[in-house]
This record gives sequence, C-alpha cells and structure tokens, in this order.
Amino acid sequence: QEDFSGSNRLLYREWARYGAFYKFQPVDLIRKYFGEKIGMYFAWLGLYTEFLIPSSVVGIIVFVYGCLTIEEDVPSKEMCDQHNAFTMCPLCDKTCDYWNLSTACGTARASHLFDNPATVFFSIFMALWATMFLENWKRLQMRLCYFWDLTGLEEEEVSALEKEKLTWRDRTPGYLVNCASILFMISLTFSIVFGVIAYRITLAAALSMSTNGSSKSNVRVTVTATAVIINLVVILILDEIYGVVAKKLTEMEVPKTEKTFEERLILKAFLLKFVNSYAPIFYVAFFKGRFVGRPGQYVYMFAGYRMEECAPGGCLMELCIQLIFQLKLKKLFRKLKDDRPEQKESHSDPSKQPQQWELDYVLEPFTGLTPEYMEMIIQFGFVTLFVASFPLAPVFALLNNVIEVRLDAKKFVAELRRPDTVRAKDIGIWFNILSGIGKFSVIINVSIGFKLIGET
Repeated sequence: QEDFSGSNRLLYREWARYGAFYKFQPVDLIRKYFGEKIGMYFAWLGLYTEFLIPSSVVGIIVFVYGCLTIEEDVPSKEMCDQHNAFTMCPLCDKTCDYWNLSTACGTARASHLFDNPATVFFSIFMALWATMFLENWKRLQMRLCYFWDLTGLEEEEVSALEKEKLTWRDRTPGYLVNCASILFMISLTFSIVFGVIAYRITLAAALSMSTNGSSKSNVRVTVTATAVIINLVVILILDEIYGVVAKKLTEMEVPKTEKTFEERLILKAFLLKFVNSYAPIFYVAFFKGRFVGRPGQYVYMFAGYRMEECAPGGCLMELCIQLIFQLKLKKLFRKLKDDRPEQKESHSDPSKQPQQWELDYVLEPFTGLTPEYMEMIIQFGFVTLFVASFPLAPVFALLNNVIEVRLDAKKFVAELRRPDTVRAKDIGIWFNILSGIGKFSVIINVSIGFKLIGET
C-alpha cells in the first residue's frame, strides 16, 4: 500500500503537473501503477507528440514561405490591381449586380499563405510522415513488449477462451439490424450536410437581396461563419448520440469476450464519428465549386437558387476555417464536459480523518480509454488528411498534445479511481484504424496536390 501511495505521489510530481511538460514520461512507472494497457496508451501518445515536432517545423516553414512570397504571387497581384478592373458576372440571379474582382483582394492574399507551391511538397511530406510514425510505433511497441514481458500474452488469452459459440442463426438478426442502423445514421449525416448546403445557398440569396449595405457586402463571410458554427454544433450533438447508439448496437451482437466487445464498439463508434466529423470538410475540399456551371448555363440546386461557388482565391481558406474550428472548439467542449462537478457524497463521520479508500470512492470511476484514443485519432486524421489546406495544423496539434498529456495524466492520477490493471501487448484495433487513415491520407493528399497544381 505504501509503495503504491509513493508511486502515486511520484507520478503526480514528475508527470501529472503542467510544470513538468518538458520532461519525458515515466512510461515504466505508469505501467507499474496503472497496468500495461494504460502504459501503452501514454507511450503511443508520447511518440505521436514527439513526431509532431518535425511536421510542425516544416508547416511553419511553409507558412513563412507563403508570407515572404505573397508580394510575388501573380494571381493575387492581378486580383488586387485596381487598374485592371476585371468585371465579374453576378453571384446570383436577378438581385445581384456585376462586381469588380479587386474587391476579393484580401481573400486572395490570405489564401496564398496556405495555398502556395510549398503546400504541394508539404502534403507529400505528411503522407510519408504518417508512414514513418506508424513504423516507429511498431518498433517501440515491440520493444515495450519485450521489456514488459508481454511476448507470450496472446497465447495465454487464447487458451483461456471458452469453446461454446453462438451459431450464425443467433447472430444474424443482430448483424442485420447493425448494418441497417449504421447505413441509416451515415445517411442522416449526409442529409444534414446537404441541409447545411441548402442553408448556405438560401442565406446567400437572402442577404444578396437585402437593402442593408453592410449585410450585402459581407455575404460570403456571414454565410461561411454561420455554416461553420452550425456544422460544429451538429457534429458535437451527433457525436454524443452516435456513442450511445454504437454501444447499443454492439450489445445486440452479443460478443463473446470483453476484448471483442471493445473492438466492435470502437470500430462502430469510429466509423460514425469519422463520417460525422469529416463529411463537411470533404464537401468543401472536393465538391464545393465543382458543379456551378458557367454563365448562361448555371447549375441550380432548386428553382432560382444556384449552386454555391468557392471564393475567388479558392476553397482552401474556407477549409482552413473549418479545421481551426473543429480542432480547437471541440477540445474546449470536451474540457467543459469533463469539468462538470459531479462528486459522490461520503457517508463517513465528518469529525474523523477520512480514510484513503473513502477519498478514492468520491472520485469518478474509470470508464475506459476509448474517449482519449478517439480524440487523438480524429486529430491524427485532421493532421494527415487535410494538412494541405492548413499547414499550421501540426503546430496546433502539438500545442494541444503537450497540454493533453498532462491533462490526461492529472485525470488518471488525481481525478479518477485507480483502474484495474489490464495486460495488453499493443493498442489493439486502434493501430488498424491508424494504418487505414495513413493509407487514406496518401490518396487524399495526392488528390489535393493535383488540384492545387491544376489551379496554379
């Protein structure tokens, strides 16, 4: 008891304080106190944070390059030239007037900070970075398995399984309900994205008909800002709903072991939250502005409402705004959610000094590592998939993770009941998800790279 109490105090002093952010994590002590499963999580999080350092440096270089070459960018110079006075077609039918391209000068110059020739190199670099990170994690994972004596763990688990299995007749109804429910929720997500698109188009048309001069001149800013906020609110609400639904669907499958239950729950929750988080971003990155048509033959979403166009400087600036909102505000929401003051009352005599078990009882129970992993995996997707639109994403992720490591450490050491130790030789299905995102990032970054080359 004294040994564990001393370990707790040592972990708090050397690891769980924000003032210890510059120190390496005591992974062996974490494993000794919390078990291998939690030790693996913090080892993975530490390696991921370390790997964000070189990508952050390259991202800053790309951003600085954009700042230094902004005066030499030919497209933005032509757009900002007041003497050329390029007259553009109206942005909507009937109520909109012709407009001068030089009015979009600020947007074009801001877009060059993120959309410049160095961005193509950075997207390729991040695809290679993701592969290097996964290979280094496999190496570290094998090293930890050797030093923590986990090499024979899988055989021990397999030999302990029961031989009875449910037949396919028992499982088929649950699988059918699962597939139908997941398809319905994915369709619901796409329907909401379509609804937000309709909102953007109708709001842009309404503001264009406004008699207020300021509203009419800031149509694009108003539409983008409100749509991003609506998307964020919808994502936060659906994330909570999808987490509950994924658990119910997994229970219907009647998994045989706790490990199988956890893996299936993680896979369903990630699939739903992946679609929920990335659907609006995919629309802006690959579909917005592609189906506008041309003067005289515009494409209409419904009668009188044309499909929306990208800003004159391209869609990457709007994509950058989407990423910033999701990276920072989702983290703020989770922090506010975790800070809810819900503590149980202690029934001990207030005149006596409370025992340690009484102090531990009023702490929140440990509910698993899924929320921590899910947040980091979604962030990993933002950093690798859409980094071409926001080269500073690794910098934001690095600053977030430096705080996240100490935040999670403090939560485990001082705010949660000490969980039961669980032996694990890897991070489970999360590695397969990371590997899938890494392969997907190659396709996405190559596509965005070709798109940027085509626009130059």
